[in-house]
Amino acid sequence: MNSLPFPRPSKIVCVGRNYVDHAKELGNEVPKAPLLFFKPSSALVPPGAALVLPQASQQVEYEAEIGILIGKALRNVDAAGAEAGIGGVTCANDVTARDLQKSDGQWARAKGFDTFCPLGPWVETELDVSDLRLVTRLDGEVVQSGPTADMVHQVADLIAYASAAFTLLPGDVILTGTPSGVGPVTAGQRVSIEIEGIGTLDNPFVRR
Repeated sequence: MNSLPFPRPSKIVCVGRNYVDHAKELGNEVPKAPLLFFKPSSALVPPGAALVLPQASQQVEYEAEIGILIGKALRNVDAAGAEAGIGGVTCANDVTARDLQKSDGQWARAKGFDTFCPLGPWVETELDVSDLRLVTRLDGEVVQSGPTADMVHQVADLIAYASAAFTLLPGDVILTGTPSGVGPVTAGQRVSIEIEGIGTLDNPFVRR
């Protein structure tokens, strides 16, 4: 099993409903401003690690995302300052207990279980993120495919927006939203997330 491609961050900032078609497939409106939430750093696991389906949930789903690694401390930056603060990009899976997300009314538990944030396989430090294709395969079958150009709020704007609320520290990660095509996984299945120019993040799901 590979290790994480960077030190464990102080926080993982996530963006909900940042692709129009994904918001629609879940019956939601697209927020006018970025919808932010957190995953705990304890959710992080490396490529190849087993993602554990919790006993509390009967509907766990994959969500392919591009992860942005913050390279320096950012506070109240504009879009240009945000661009300069990007340390690299990687593949991410924003694993979600969808039934708990709906029943809880907020997302901390549904998004925050241990192993619910695999990242990798490595960090690319020289890559234009404005139009990269994300492809998710479930047991080898394509289930998600979409370009980052379809984001409602682009990466620099997301970083600037988050930095107006709290300081982003070096090593922090921002997950930028997922295209349409999310769906459930069961024990024994494997999810592979490929992002153009980065590589493939591959993890099996298990129930213990």
